[in-house]
Amino acid sequence: MTKETKINWHRLFGLTLIDFFTDSNYQIELEKELSIKKQYLDIVIIKKSIGKTLTELPSGLENLAEHNLLTYKSLREPLDDWTIEELIGYYSNYRKLLSPSLNKLLPANAFQLYAVSTRYPHKLLKDKVIFKEVQTGVFDLTWGMRLIRLIVLSKIPSEKYNAIWQLFNGKKSGFGYGDQHYKWNHPKEKIVLNQLYKLYQKEGVMMPYTMEDFNKDFTREHLYLLPPEERLKGLDVWERLKGLDAEERLKGLDAEVIEAFLLKLKKNKLN
Repeated sequence: MTKETKINWHRLFGLTLIDFFTDSNYQIELEKELSIKKQYLDIVIIKKSIGKTLTELPSGLENLAEHNLLTYKSLREPLDDWTIEELIGYYSNYRKLLSPSLNKLLPANAFQLYAVSTRYPHKLLKDKVIFKEVQTGVFDLTWGMRLIRLIVLSKIPSEKYNAIWQLFNGKKSGFGYGDQHYKWNHPKEKIVLNQLYKLYQKEGVMMPYTMEDFNKDFTREHLYLLPPEERLKGLDVWERLKGLDAEERLKGLDAEVIEAFLLKLKKNKLN
């Protein structure tokens, strides 16, 4: 996998979560820098004092704390023990960064750690890791003194409240379900699906229809977002007026203009 592909997957996943948490009492920060040597955590979900309380969350996020650190692995990336060790290291740095001092750290229960993986991490869960499945596709891992919530997107049930997870579950059926059922807070942000579609194709996932079909459907569904002059660009006068009755075509014209045009037609007919 190229570095560019990896960054795209993570950025698209984060942008989609930003849309999901729009106007809620949580905010999202992407690629959070945690040290002078530029260590970046994929996503942080931070509870706010304002915003609406979300009544329905995707599977696995029911236990959100004040600060939620999330690492994400896409279709071809393994979620392994090093990923978990790295996540805990990020947690340690982040907690120190936010606390008043090293002698007065914020309480541990103000933080929750999440590992989100498209694939089921067989090797990780075989290596004597203590874990239990709390619901389909959602596991709690005990790692030293920390409890880490693992969300396996390819195993999450196809329910409307999981539509955001389905977009990233690595299957064409999941992508189709997510596209159909996820309700975007900002419809313009749905353009990220175009990039996501291309990434699936790069990964060799057979998508339900062609890129051309996808672009046509997307354009048709979001044409209303364009200003009128953009919608009409490229159309000649008759294509613009096609389907309108006489009254609609003449609406907005001064009576003098209409009378002058009718007089011209009459003269042309007589000649």
